[in-house]
Parts: sequence; C-alpha cells; structure tokens
Amino acid sequence: MEEVTNVTEYQEIAKQKLPKMVYDYYASGAEDQWTLAENRNAFSRILFRPRILIDVSKIDMTTTVLGFKISMPIMIAPTAMQKMAHPEGEYATARAASAAGTIMTLSSWATSSVEEVASTGPGIRFFQLYVYKDRNVVAQLVRRAERAGFKAIALTVDTPRLGRREADIKNRFVLPPFLTLKNFEGLDLGKMDQANDSGLASYVAGQIDRTLSWKDVQWLQTITSMPILVKGVLTAEDARLAVQAGAAGIIVSNHGARQLDYVPATISALEEVVKGAQGRIPVFLDGGVRRGTDVFKALALGASGIFIGRPVVFSLAAEGEAGVKKVLQMLRDEFELTMALSGCRSLKEITRNHIVTDWDTPRAALPAPRL
Repeated sequence: MEEVTNVTEYQEIAKQKLPKMVYDYYASGAEDQWTLAENRNAFSRILFRPRILIDVSKIDMTTTVLGFKISMPIMIAPTAMQKMAHPEGEYATARAASAAGTIMTLSSWATSSVEEVASTGPGIRFFQLYVYKDRNVVAQLVRRAERAGFKAIALTVDTPRLGRREADIKNRFVLPPFLTLKNFEGLDLGKMDQANDSGLASYVAGQIDRTLSWKDVQWLQTITSMPILVKGVLTAEDARLAVQAGAAGIIVSNHGARQLDYVPATISALEEVVKGAQGRIPVFLDGGVRRGTDVFKALALGASGIFIGRPVVFSLAAEGEAGVKKVLQMLRDEFELTMALSGCRSLKEITRNHIVTDWDTPRAALPAPRL
C-alpha cells in the first residue's frame, strides 16, 4: 500500500476495508446529499490573500478552548459507534487525541463508555449529549461524564428526529450484534432493534426527546458545572439565543450534512453565526475540514477552532490509532505551512483580510488608497 499523503485518501481505504453497511453509515449524508458535497465545495471557493516578507521562522499554533490549553485549533468531533470501524474504537481515538495534545469529543452513542475512555489515560475530553425522553437517564449520564473527568458537554441540538439517510434505509442499518451503545448498556437502551427502515432512525424516534428547547439548555446548567457547547447552530438568530441561554460556546454544524439537506455548508454559515455571537462566546466549526487550508479559512472567518469527524472514523478503519494520529499530524503540518505561506506566526495574526470569499465586496469597488 502506498503512503497516505493527505486526509482524503483514508476514505477510499476505509471503503475497501469496511462492510458496506458500516461504510455507508459513516459516509452518507441526508437525502440528495447536496449539503454533503457543499460542505467541501464551499471551502474551495474561498481564496487566500497571503502576506509576504514576514519572518515566519517560528510559528505558534497553540490556543485555549474553554480555558484548556491545546496544541492546535484542530479537535475531534463526536462520531458514533467507532468500534464498527476498528476493534479499539474510541479507545484508539482517545489515545491519538491525547498524544496530539488536543481535545476529543466522545459521542453519546459510543461503543465505549465514558469510564472506559477515561481509563485510557490523561487528556482533555468533551462529552456529546443527546437528550433522551427519560431525563433521569440524561442526568445520570451527565453525572457519569463529569465524574469520569470530562470537561464540557457538547449538546447536539439539530436532531429532534434523525435525518433521512437513504443508504441506511436500503441497508436496514443496525448496530452489529457484538457491539452495544456502551453508555446505555445498563439502562436497556444499549441495543438497536432491526427495523423496516434504518434501525437508528427507529431508535431515535423512540428514545430522543423532540420537545427539546432552550429551557432545557438552562435545565442542563442546573444539573452540571460543566460548560455547555451548543452544537448545530447555523443562524445568527440562534447564536444570539445561545448566548442568552448561557451557553459557553457554539459549534456551527450541520451534523456532517446528515440531518437537513440543503442547509448551507458550515463554512458558509460561519461568519453569520460569529456576528450573532458578538464576541461574547467562542464559535467553532465542524463539517468538511480535510486540509490545513480549510482550518485557516475557518479561523479567518472568526472560528476559534474546528472539529473533524469522518476523517477520524475513516483513518481509524484504515490504520487504527496510528491512522487517527496521522490525520491529526497531517492537518497540523498543513495548517502550519498555510500559516507560514500566508504570513501568520500565531492564530491571532490570522485575519479576515487573509482570505477573499465570493460574498465579499470586490476590492476594486473600494476607493483606491492614495499613494
């Protein structure tokens, strides 16, 4: 096998290695998959305005997220059921994130429990939360995550119902029999029944609370001292409401284009959300990041950091822990190179003027500077 030289190459390797039902579950988006393609395509329409002749011999990519120092603004998004990709699943991902000095977000629907992931050793970890109809289950899970040393909750807010993912319907997707949703094992919520459509869609319809609203964001703050990131915001209006509800941060996300199709790419929605947050809380981006150039573009548009999802499960399928480490290293190296070639030595030097987007006022239309 030849050497992997970029993040995208892991997808084809994963496709060859994984059972079709599993690969399709990870790879597909909702309905026509327009947003799935757009999450990538929108990045390609943003161009650089690099600044030259700046001493870039030393480049600092470190940052802090909710007060936690990390090595780079590249973090791991929550992705479900990682043991379908590799037997070590979330254990491998946790070790790779820790080795890279960055944050891992563990999915509620992980195939390893919060306690198991905590047992892999030190590391800054966030916990992604789905709110179940039974609030006692939610309260118990949040308490367990907090006890296990998790530092924040990423509350997914774009999934009152599961999006229509046609590959999962065709494949009658169900969690393989030897796996369970480990966080719910003792609560009889760890198994997914075979259904006439997607087993996961049926599970969500039965268990996840469709009444979830802003008041529940406030309720969560009464049961935990962990800060809450609201994941799944795409508009300035909701950014303002997130601030008002006491959120500690926002993750601009369209759920990897798996929920509502024909929403904009996250990179296209980012600037609006950043403006809505008015600098009061940090805004992060998730969706479509495959290159260091993508990371730079997100930061130039106001993101405090980004999260990667599919690259983690595809590299995990291909090479386990080593694959996830390599993805993080490649993105880090590419991002460092992009900073150097753009004339930025630290994250604070990355500005809106370093990029040009198709929604910018053409610069020629601005008054010419006097010479």
